[in-house]
Amino acid sequence: MKNTHLQRIHHVCDYINHHIDEPLTLDSLSAVACCSKFHFHRLFISIMGVSVTKYTQFARLKRASYRLAFEHHKRIIDIALEASFESPEAFSRAFKRVFAQSPTQFRSTPNWPHWHAQFNFKIPELKASNMKVEIVHFAPQAVALLTHNGSATKLMETAAQFIKWRKESGLSPVKTSDTYGIPYSDPAVTDDNDFRFDFAGSVKQPISDNQYGVRNGEIPAGRCALVRHFGSHDTISDTVYYLYRQWLPNSTEEVRDFPCFFHYLNLIHEVDECDLITDIYLPLK
Repeated sequence: MKNTHLQRIHHVCDYINHHIDEPLTLDSLSAVACCSKFHFHRLFISIMGVSVTKYTQFARLKRASYRLAFEHHKRIIDIALEASFESPEAFSRAFKRVFAQSPTQFRSTPNWPHWHAQFNFKIPELKASNMKVEIVHFAPQAVALLTHNGSATKLMETAAQFIKWRKESGLSPVKTSDTYGIPYSDPAVTDDNDFRFDFAGSVKQPISDNQYGVRNGEIPAGRCALVRHFGSHDTISDTVYYLYRQWLPNSTEEVRDFPCFFHYLNLIHEVDECDLITDIYLPLK
C-alpha cells in the first residue's frame, strides 16, 4: 500500500507539471489522486514536504525563471500572466520571496545555487513515534455544530461562542456531553479564507434555530484509525501527520470521504495544557 500512496502523489505532481496552464483546484487534483479531498492535502504534504498549492506555484515559478533567464525577448508582464499571476507586481513579490531576487535581477544575474536550493523540499520531521493505533468502529453521533471560517488565530473566538450556546441552551452540556473538533484542512498550509473548522458537541435531540448559528449535524458511523494525543493542542499536527505519513502508507487501509476529527476527552479550561488528552480519528473505508 505504501507504494500506492507514493505513486498517487507522484502522479499528481506529474499531472501538475503537464497541466500547468490549467486551473488546478483541490477538487481536481484530489480526483487525479483518487483520494478524498478531505485527506488529499495532508497526504500530499506528508510525502512531498510542501502543500499542493505551494508545489503548484513553485512549478509555475520554475518555468517562469527559465523564461526570464533564457528568453530575454519575452516581457516580464507576459511571463507573469503565463504563471497565473494577476499582475507583474504580484509576480515580482512571489518570485522575490522564493528566490531572493526580483525577476529583473534574476534575468540579469541569476543566482542558480540559491535557485536550486528552493526545490529541495524537506519532509517535515516527525516528533511522534511508537504510537498505538487501533482500528475501531465509530457509532453515528448526532451533534450540534458551529463552523469557524477564517484565520485559525481566531478559533478561540468561535469556541467561546459555541460554549456560550451550550451553557445557555443546556442541549449539549460541556460536563456531560462529548466535545469534538473537525478540521477540514491544516491551518499551517491553508489560506485564511479557505480554512474551516467545525466545533461539535453531542446532543440527544434536534436543536432549533438560534442566534449563534449552531445547527444540527452528524459524525457518520464507520471504521476509523484511532490514536491518542497527549498534551497541547498546538502539537496535535505531529500526531495527525504520524497517521498520514507513517501509519497509513504502511497499512492496507484507504481513507474515506470524511475529514479526520478530534474527540477532546478534557478541555483547556479544565486541566493544565500538559494534561490534555485528545483522541484522533482517521475515517477509513
